[in-house]
Amino acid sequence: QVQLLESGGGLVQAGGSLRLSCAASTRTFSGYTMAWFRQAPGKERERVAHINWSGGITYYADSVKGRFTMSRDNAKNTVYLQMNSLKLEDTAVYYCAAADLSMPDQYDYWGQGTQVTVSS
Repeated sequence: QVQLLESGGGLVQAGGSLRLSCAASTRTFSGYTMAWFRQAPGKERERVAHINWSGGITYYADSVKGRFTMSRDNAKNTVYLQMNSLKLEDTAVYYCAAADLSMPDQYDYWGQGTQVTVSS
């Protein structure tokens, strides 16, 4: 069982930056692929980024490529999402998720979400 706790959301002006953090309570953090998803009102949930166990392989949605950077610190059981050049359309609830390495695309563990609001 993995518990995830996101932090770092808030209100920011367009063009600004935020860094989200997600702390995991597990002794085997490196045994999980980690991802950030987001969901805006009235829209489907979207995978924003994911990162493999070592941090050596990352994926980004086209909508955030070049602006967002995902990283992980296995010693601290934490993943991060650095968000730069934020746009109005980045407004959403951002969720951290974990998938066991044996099923890398099945995200069974989710945080409660953190709100990111980008204003003009």
